[in-house]
Amino acid sequence: METVANIVPLLQSGCAQPYVAVYVENPDQEINLALVISELKDWLTLKGIKIAGPLFYRYYTTSCSVAHPHSIAVGYPVATEVQGNQRILTGCIPQGTFATLTHCGQPGALQYTFEALQCWASEQDIEWQYKHHNGVQVLAGCFEFYLTDPADIEDINQCRTALAVLIAPQLPVSFKTAVYGQVRIFAACLRYS
Repeated sequence: METVANIVPLLQSGCAQPYVAVYVENPDQEINLALVISELKDWLTLKGIKIAGPLFYRYYTTSCSVAHPHSIAVGYPVATEVQGNQRILTGCIPQGTFATLTHCGQPGALQYTFEALQCWASEQDIEWQYKHHNGVQVLAGCFEFYLTDPADIEDINQCRTALAVLIAPQLPVSFKTAVYGQVRIFAACLRYS
């Protein structure tokens, strides 16, 4: 198994982007996420809503416990806000600056790329942005964007996934100067070519 990531993580700014998603609690259990994705695509087609970017998983926590189970939203960006239902939820990819790193290879090895991104952020004194939801502290924006759909490629090692984590608003002045030339527009990774 070959896995490659960008050599250097990037800071990328992005505008708010509406999305539709299905909330999945404890996805590590025997839940078939392919069925969730199919259900979401069928709902979008039925409603005539065009997908405006790649499939994503939004993580609310990076660890889990019995009191706070691991949960994700499986979704797609859409061009405008839409009305969901009890199963199909709507939300927004938050505006802000994201620490990003592109993973190339099997999605099962994404944890190593995420660990590399966390290590880099720690070395740069960058903190993830959190918010409180139902009395629990959760990540304000932690995403896996599937730049290549694993269902559309023959060799899973060719899968490309962009990891993006919203960072806390204040950066050290020395770091702002050091990365000024590396800031790119995050929205570019959400567009289809």
